[in-house]
Amino acid sequence: MNQSELIAKVAEVADLSKSDVEQLLKTVGSVVQDELKSGGEVTLPGIGKLSVKHKAARKGRNPATGKEIDIAAKNVPDFSAAKALKDVVAGA
Repeated sequence: MNQSELIAKVAEVADLSKSDVEQLLKTVGSVVQDELKSGGEVTLPGIGKLSVKHKAARKGRNPATGKEIDIAAKNVPDFSAAKALKDVVAGA
């Protein structure tokens, strides 16, 4: 499902206009980004939890040359699925 299909489906189910749903999704995205940027986490009921995970610096290997390279430490988004979502997918 792409973004426009999601907007159309949510608008249909919630009986809202597509423009209202589009604005809502943009706002939710912005709020989630701001919260994760500040190191927090966001729980989406029935879906899961978004948080920030720190990946330590490590050694890697350039696949083209085989030469060892240093990979810098970084923060990455992390998602943990809620039990309800896992149960629905497992039963599909």
